[in-house]
Amino acid sequence: MDWSKWIRQIHRWLSVAFTVCVIANFVAMAQGGGMPPPWVTYAPLLPLALLWLSGMYLFVLPYVTKWRGA
Repeated sequence: MDWSKWIRQIHRWLSVAFTVCVIANFVAMAQGGGMPPPWVTYAPLLPLALLWLSGMYLFVLPYVTKWRGA
C-alpha cells in the first residue's frame, strides 16, 4: 500500500476518534456538576490537529502530482 492510501485510512480513523471525543465532551457537559475535567474538554484537540495535517496532505496531493507530472 502506498503512502496516500495509508494517510487516507489514518484520516478516516482520526475522524472517528474526533467524533467520539466530541460526543464524550457533550455527554460530560450534559451530566451537570459544573465543567468537566480539562482532559475531557481538550481531548478533541489532538485528533483535530492530526486531522488538519492529514487533510492538508490529502488536499495538496493532487496539485503536487499534477505539478510533478508536467
